[in-house]
Amino acid sequence: MSIVFSAIVPHPPLLIPSIGKENAQQLKSTDQAFKKLEEELYASKPDTILIISPHGVVQSNAFTLNLSPEFSGNLETFGDFSTKLNFKGDVGLAYRIRENLETKAPLQLISEKKLDYGSLIPLYLLTKNMPQVKIIPLYYSGLDLQAHFKFGQVLKRELLYNKNRVAIIASGDLSHRLTKEAPAGYSPKGQKFDQKLIELITKNQSEEILNLNHKLIMEASECGLKSIIILLGILDGMKHETQKLSYEAPFGVGYLTMNFVI
Repeated sequence: MSIVFSAIVPHPPLLIPSIGKENAQQLKSTDQAFKKLEEELYASKPDTILIISPHGVVQSNAFTLNLSPEFSGNLETFGDFSTKLNFKGDVGLAYRIRENLETKAPLQLISEKKLDYGSLIPLYLLTKNMPQVKIIPLYYSGLDLQAHFKFGQVLKRELLYNKNRVAIIASGDLSHRLTKEAPAGYSPKGQKFDQKLIELITKNQSEEILNLNHKLIMEASECGLKSIIILLGILDGMKHETQKLSYEAPFGVGYLTMNFVI
């Protein structure tokens, strides 16, 4: 088996010490969860990390795979002018995925060196001790939830039957409407969405997640659901143990960290 690690992570810039400063203390649970995941990821010895992010190129009718041979990123947008990261891309695996999924799923290739922050922040926190690991950023689409789950299912086969040891990270935040100070304003549906989604993931009830009320999803103003659904599609049919490591929302945005032990 070539899938050796899988997790759901948030991407709050405040977890970066130079950005969060004193505010980082309010994310202590998430910080501890990332440290546990960092240990688990390192122990799994991945060759490649497939990171699913909501903040890259999102096309209406196709998923997007970034096969750049090199990646770089910084956090200057958030006031950090010192943090700079560089990664190698796994061009070979990206091409094989594209070739084998060509008739099975709508997938487009791009070659963009600059990393989006939805990828960059989790990679910064999780790969400090893995300078040689390669990455493949994947971006979801404007297609419906069922299409994302099916895409995960067909992608799983290509990940299982290759020689690379692959780690899969679904990056995304839950509701952005949990308090009056939240970025998208307050809605009581935000908390309802987060609680329901976490419950369904924990119980491995993927079908119920795919049938979540559309109005509830829209009202929650989330950015992680489709990333999570692709991961759940990949895990479909695979024996795994779901571990909820943390959930907190000190700034009105739901930050969920989960580990799926395969």
